[in-house]
Amino acid sequence: MELLKDLEFRGLLHSITDREGLEKVLSEESIKLYCGFDPTADSLHIGNLLLIVTLRRFQLAGHFPVALVGGATGLIGDPSGRTNERTLNSSDVVVQFSEKIRLQLSRFLDFEHSVNPAIMANNYDWIGKLDVISFLRDVGKSFGLNYMLAKDSVQSRLDAGISFTEFSYMILQSYDFLKLYEDQGVRLQIGGSDQWGNITAGLELIRKSVEDSKAFGLTNPLVTKADGTKFGKTATGTIWLDPEKLSPYEFYQFWINSDDRDVMNFIKYFTFLSKEEIETIEDVMQEAPEKRTAQKTLAEQVTTFVHGEEALKQAIRISEALFSGNITDLTGEEIKQGFKDVPSHELKKEEEPLLVDLLVESKISPSKRQAREDITNGAIYINGERIQELNYVLVQKDRIENEFAVIRRGKKKYFLVRFV
Repeated sequence: MELLKDLEFRGLLHSITDREGLEKVLSEESIKLYCGFDPTADSLHIGNLLLIVTLRRFQLAGHFPVALVGGATGLIGDPSGRTNERTLNSSDVVVQFSEKIRLQLSRFLDFEHSVNPAIMANNYDWIGKLDVISFLRDVGKSFGLNYMLAKDSVQSRLDAGISFTEFSYMILQSYDFLKLYEDQGVRLQIGGSDQWGNITAGLELIRKSVEDSKAFGLTNPLVTKADGTKFGKTATGTIWLDPEKLSPYEFYQFWINSDDRDVMNFIKYFTFLSKEEIETIEDVMQEAPEKRTAQKTLAEQVTTFVHGEEALKQAIRISEALFSGNITDLTGEEIKQGFKDVPSHELKKEEEPLLVDLLVESKISPSKRQAREDITNGAIYINGERIQELNYVLVQKDRIENEFAVIRRGKKKYFLVRFV
């Protein structure tokens, strides 16, 4: 399917400048396009994922994606979509964040492709060289105050207040587009819908600075959820793309727990499945929603893209072990992932406690009387095996990799014992 029509089918076209002109250019040549990622943390998150996937779609269609790390703009702070001023990070921190984000982006785009490799850039390379006078004369002169005040990113902050630092962000992002247009021939900038004002400001700067210029802007919608909660946030926090900050198992669980009302939109947004494959999944979902085929497909596709095949297999293995209660086949690392958020209790390596005592000490059972009842009633499992002996002692064979024992009370209440 022709690229813009495919994006439209997926619901990924929010706003676009000169669609007819862009369609013509895309059909006639391979172009360079860019998206910026400011290093405001040491990892990207799934709020960034839609734009990463969109860059990848353009690359698969034969175009050259430019991943711009905002080493300079990350020092300033983007006011778009915010109601208050950002806390500024130090230069050293931003440099560290920039490098981590650069490495992350290199996992998702193909920088070694023989025909249309992706390109990495950092706007500190040109903004860092600007002196104040040159910035005000050569760049700032092109921006009228009324024009800037009319932008949503500024308008929404006027009552609460906005510093000159964040007010100037629009100019710096516009300068990025101009530099990439002049130096690397980048013709298109993409971003979330909250970036529309910054993108069109960049187009205006290019128009004023370059004779007979032809550049374009395109935005994706901001992802929303049917239940009204914020996409990319859960009760435990942000859904990061870094496996050190959020395990692949937790990442997989986020997607597999998608609401029925959201899942087909997410499949269109975040996977590379074809229109025909998506329509088939939708038919299956309507016929047998209880099978959760759409959720499983979504979780498998996105987890593979972000973390790889092995991480997906591990996430599925943990999920199946928790569902079946058979824990013994899991490794210590998988135990850490799957039971990260369950209550835990520490014992010394040399300890071999009586099960009744352990249930009380670790607050699995509220009293010794209840602990004995739980055991005799068959409600207690160690690593998936039911234990009904009142005098049972946890010994070496009850430990996974000599480090963990997973105790379950009833059907779903899990507890983790760590031997340290």
